[in-house]
Amino acid sequence: MSEAGTAELPEKPPRGTFSFRPVFRLRKTDEFSSVFALRRTQRSRHFVIHHGPVKASGPDAETGPRLGVVVAKRHLKRAHDRNLVKRLAREAFRHARAGLRPLDLVLRLNSRPDGLDRKALRAELDQLFGRMRPPAVAPDAGPSSGKPPVPEPAS
Repeated sequence: MSEAGTAELPEKPPRGTFSFRPVFRLRKTDEFSSVFALRRTQRSRHFVIHHGPVKASGPDAETGPRLGVVVAKRHLKRAHDRNLVKRLAREAFRHARAGLRPLDLVLRLNSRPDGLDRKALRAELDQLFGRMRPPAVAPDAGPSSGKPPVPEPAS
């Protein structure tokens, strides 16, 4: 309690932590093309993530992952269905962004979902973005030489 006798409120996280600002987006054709040219991918049942190193430059250049979303009309004919998938993808990215490696990512719908079940698609997107996280390092791990530690001989 503070001196005035009122309970102090816990600190709120900073505003905009989960924002999807323009610097976090791939917008230009060249940005998408450079990611597609690298041919590095992660796949799930309905989605493919193409990824490559961040190539942002200029005053808005910020380190961290950026996202572009491609939903072809041949997979989802109706615009509101395509927009739903894009919204789900951006939402999943916003929540996963803090734990992702600094990469340019292009998420592409690869096949038509049987039904547009929001929870199932979101779970699939979360799992796919989870694969893009850097590998966890054990706190007691020594230098990353790739060799197991050698036990010291007992005297």
